[in-house]
Amino acid sequence: MQRIATDGLVVEHTYATDLPELCTPWTAATAPAPRPLVLNEALAVSLGLYAEWLASPDGVATLVGNAVPAGATPVALAYAGHQFGGYSPRLGDGRALLVGELVDAAGVRRDLHLKGSGRTPFARGGDGKAAVGPMLREYVISEALHALGIPTTRSLAVVATGEDIARETMLPGAVLARTAASHVRVGTFQYAAASGGTELVRRLADHVIARHHPQAAEAANPYLALLECVAHAQARLIAQWMLVGFIHGVMNTDNMTISGESIDFGPCAFMDRYDPATVFSSIDHGGRYAFANQAPVGQWNLARLAETLLTLIDDDSDRAVEQGTAVLMSYADVHSAAWLDGMRAKLGLRTALAGDRALVDQMLTMMHEQQLDHTGCFRALADLLTGRRAPGEATPVDHASPTSWVASWRRRLAEEGTTPADAAAAMDAVNPVYIARNHVLDHALTAASTGGDLGPMHRLVEALRTPFTARPGYDDLAAPAPLTAARFQTFCGT
Repeated sequence: MQRIATDGLVVEHTYATDLPELCTPWTAATAPAPRPLVLNEALAVSLGLYAEWLASPDGVATLVGNAVPAGATPVALAYAGHQFGGYSPRLGDGRALLVGELVDAAGVRRDLHLKGSGRTPFARGGDGKAAVGPMLREYVISEALHALGIPTTRSLAVVATGEDIARETMLPGAVLARTAASHVRVGTFQYAAASGGTELVRRLADHVIARHHPQAAEAANPYLALLECVAHAQARLIAQWMLVGFIHGVMNTDNMTISGESIDFGPCAFMDRYDPATVFSSIDHGGRYAFANQAPVGQWNLARLAETLLTLIDDDSDRAVEQGTAVLMSYADVHSAAWLDGMRAKLGLRTALAGDRALVDQMLTMMHEQQLDHTGCFRALADLLTGRRAPGEATPVDHASPTSWVASWRRRLAEEGTTPADAAAAMDAVNPVYIARNHVLDHALTAASTGGDLGPMHRLVEALRTPFTARPGYDDLAAPAPLTAARFQTFCGT
């Protein structure tokens, strides 16, 4: 078992050792004056790392890429990907490096990965750097998802480099140190299939099975079982996103992990007013990755994974396609079941009845027509059950009418014998008060990027760590943007 020393850290390199064809040894660009902006001490402890060392000059140098752990060989990862439906055969880590793998006291293996650490051979003309704002954004979003119980990569630290980088204007540079179950993506399998054929895909698949889905190794057809494991993990993940109104924003195949974790938080955002067509990304002109499109896009991405595994699934191509297609069809069932179960929980329902899907669909139609806040509406419904004061902008306008949707929902609760108080308590346990609201996060990132004021960001992160508990003095973090506000846009951060 690996032990972490007080004067440094130790990493392993199973991925680079097993699959050297899928990575390139590389060195980070030197940061002239590294300075820690935020350190995730709780995550450090869970990884078996010493926060005090990470905050020291030697630790900061490691987190920004100026120093390398003893015996480590950082690598840039190779992968391909479909970007907005168009295939790019060679993408890869253009501004990132895998330092190595940490193994904590419980034996859990996590990648340590630097983002914004300079150009690599995959940079495709970019400078390989990152700005403070987008790196802090990933820190906040990943911690928000983690606190909501949604599988995600996590951010260990953001370190200012002491260097300004050129975007639309000159911006302060930063490096994000993040951890992940691994960085293997659907695009990694696409690259392996195109560059190394069946045997390289087999070695990659065997590595992934051993690391992420060991149950597949016991199946009669391990590679078909691997596809099913990945498909079902992604189905449940996307259902969890949608239950909290999260929009990833750029669901390219190179941004879908094999482990089932959320990754690469560029133009992502949480929805305010409910609208299934919501798009925040400035580059998603056609709405390919709109809120309601996330589940079918996930299935489309998994079809690209299936294509790389067909020769491993069965020597007979027709049988392989038939078996792979059956798995892809099961994805939709798993997603739908996970989403509907989640919606029942959000509405305080303990049992499953045949009419529940219609009840939920009617609610979403009402929310859309009345422009209700997605997050606030579920808390407001719980408030209606208990008589607590609910914000008007989140409460259905006809909630007192005996013919309203609210009346139908109350009758559904009564059918299963749930008391209003019990239903409200159950709802409050799964419906967050606080999400990373766009206008709040934008204000915090602007303060940090332009004025060096990290106070608003720290206050937001503090609330997001306990998202289901209302706290005195934090009402502003729970309020949606005004209806009159300009349409919010997000950017990829490159």
